[in-house]
Amino acid sequence: MAKIGEGHLYHYYPSLIAAVITIVVFAILSAFHTYRMIRSKYFFCLPFAIGGIFEIIGYIGRVIGHYDPESLIAYILQSLFILVAPALFAATIYMTLGRIIRATHAESYSVIRTNWLTKLFVAGDVLTFCIQGGGGGLMAAGDPDKVKLGQNTILGGLFLQIVIFSLFVIVSIIFHTRLRKQPTRQSAGKSVMWQKMLVVLYVVSALILVRNVFRVVEYVGGRDGPLLRIEWPIYVFDALLMAATMGVWGVWYPSSMLPRVDRAGDAEEGVPLPDAHGHYFGAVANK
Repeated sequence: MAKIGEGHLYHYYPSLIAAVITIVVFAILSAFHTYRMIRSKYFFCLPFAIGGIFEIIGYIGRVIGHYDPESLIAYILQSLFILVAPALFAATIYMTLGRIIRATHAESYSVIRTNWLTKLFVAGDVLTFCIQGGGGGLMAAGDPDKVKLGQNTILGGLFLQIVIFSLFVIVSIIFHTRLRKQPTRQSAGKSVMWQKMLVVLYVVSALILVRNVFRVVEYVGGRDGPLLRIEWPIYVFDALLMAATMGVWGVWYPSSMLPRVDRAGDAEEGVPLPDAHGHYFGAVANK
């Protein structure tokens, strides 16, 4: 990794090979997510596919930066799109918890009313997305004062995202604990693999939280901080973790563990509900 002198957009020449490999990986993962979403008709997972596309655009910016490290547009692309992509992953993760609660008919076990749970977390996610995007726009202005303001704005968005994600994990764990202690009729059967789906939520949430903590440390150090002076951390603590997030979600997709639910919170018509022993009586959820 060749270094560039002071006063440039990068402190190094972005690696072409690393960026191209990352683009290919996210392209495969995005195509896989799109295929699974269309086949299952689980369109609430669309933000995951869009997030993958954001990652692709961001690393295309790094390819351009390899050939033209003074390209401001390329620098903005790689900074902004890689930064905000995980917020899109988070939107689907938040919506999935609400579907788990409704599929198990365990609304009373949630510390937040199910009708509000998804709305609150997704609204917070949209807010963090806008804050980070606005911070990226300020940094692109080039003015030193605006760059500093942009960095602080992004830091605020990242901190807020960590707080929201941490609250989400706490809410999930409380729900998980309550439902394990006193299972509902729907959760006791085999048609809703709610515990396995919650484990998937915990894994991808942990991956995104680690990535966000890395980003906070990166921005606290400033543009001349140690994490921005070298290239490998962005691939190890961002690209790799987000690719793992997409991979885990793509393999253990909600459609393989959760029945589709209607707006009333019941399994869709034609999906029988089991009793506490997993036996089916031919009843359907949507009567």
